[in-house]
Amino acid sequence: MVPVAMTVAGVDPSGGAGIAADLKTFHQHGVYGCSVVALLTVQNTTSLRRVEVLPSELVAQQLDAVLEDFTPHAAKTGALGSSAVVEVVAGRLSAAGIGFVLDPVRIAKQSDAVLLDGAARQAMIDRLLPCAALVTANAPEAEWLTELQVRNDEQAERAAERLRALGARAVLVKGGHLEGEQSVDLLLVGQERHALSAPRLNARHTHGAGCTLSAAITANLALGASLLVACQRAKHWVSQAIASAPGVGRGVCGLNHLQPLPAGGPGAAR
Repeated sequence: MVPVAMTVAGVDPSGGAGIAADLKTFHQHGVYGCSVVALLTVQNTTSLRRVEVLPSELVAQQLDAVLEDFTPHAAKTGALGSSAVVEVVAGRLSAAGIGFVLDPVRIAKQSDAVLLDGAARQAMIDRLLPCAALVTANAPEAEWLTELQVRNDEQAERAAERLRALGARAVLVKGGHLEGEQSVDLLLVGQERHALSAPRLNARHTHGAGCTLSAAITANLALGASLLVACQRAKHWVSQAIASAPGVGRGVCGLNHLQPLPAGGPGAAR
């Protein structure tokens, strides 16, 4: 039986981030992907021009249609747009008992356009955090959720602990925005701490890296990997996908979602 994964996120017409990146990542990992659209954007590799959040009722209807037909082995959320959509997604995923990866996307990297309104912060903390199997946050997202400064590894650890205190079962604070020769992601699972490290790349084309990482973790979870193994494999694969980014378009493009999986990768976790 082919594993199924679902993404609830936004649409990026340039294909580098959001649902397009998620579905390409699922496919590359041998996972059948379903998608629910939460918002639409008008963007390419050079700019983001418009964000249109869908009505929460329409998001709910999409979720109902997918979940009455499929039982996803794993799921993820990305840009959700509004507190009303956050409430709907939390309710549906919780009721379905689906372990999901919460990627708290708030700002579009290209233009600093807001993809999640300020009122949604508390709804995310109260409703989504406690239901998620894993929260993946970069430094600015961790700062927004915890109201703590995250500029170095020690501050990242404090933010991770704060997210867990807010109800998260497991937390991955990503090190891409921090300094150092190594990009170190901190994973808290139960009482265990894991530092996931990769060489920091001097790369221009990183659009959608966070979406792709959370999608790769989701795909590995759908294939039966443990949370630690899923994060390790995803980190390694995304680093290679950044290093081999195709450089299409005139601006900052997405990663190489055709990056081959390493030998003994996700398929071995079935």
